[in-house]
Amino acid sequence: MDLLDAYRRSLAEFVDRVDQVGSGQWADPTPCPDWDVRTLVNHVVGEDRWSVPLLAGKTLDEVGGRFDGDVLGADPAATAREAAAQAEIAATHPGAVDRTVHLSAGETPAEEYLHQLLAEHLVHGWDVAVAIGAEPQMDPDVVHVCAQWFTGRVDDYRRGNLVQTGARIPDDPDEQDLLLVAFGRDPDWAPGH
Repeated sequence: MDLLDAYRRSLAEFVDRVDQVGSGQWADPTPCPDWDVRTLVNHVVGEDRWSVPLLAGKTLDEVGGRFDGDVLGADPAATAREAAAQAEIAATHPGAVDRTVHLSAGETPAEEYLHQLLAEHLVHGWDVAVAIGAEPQMDPDVVHVCAQWFTGRVDDYRRGNLVQTGARIPDDPDEQDLLLVAFGRDPDWAPGH
């Protein structure tokens, strides 16, 4: 599976999970400490919003603070769908994957940035699913693409305190379990856990 196909599928899976959030579940806890469901979804939708100008070659200064704060508005699911659709258009625009993107970490190949975004949607989609009691199984082909990429990045993420360490590996883990553990998640996480 190529990167753009995997990215598209990660977007669709994330949006599908956001569509399942019940009206009384937006304040529910997630596997991300200090983030409830709305805060987590706002984070990912903010990433989608940022990706559009960044993949078009804009710098952080040019984008400014327009995506700060709450970007979800009154209808978070509709906003997530619209932001994901715009992010997909930006990523699949001819030549976008070959660009250099201006990130806070410095100049980054767009291909690397898309892998990062794929991981954001995939793992945070799982976070939403377990937080609201939805089916947490991720697309195994997308998990595989993400796992192959993340194997070479996990130490950098740990050094940067971007993922927690010490998550327990379950008995007889599959590739999804191992990816979740690499991202600092307990594959058996449940609300109140």
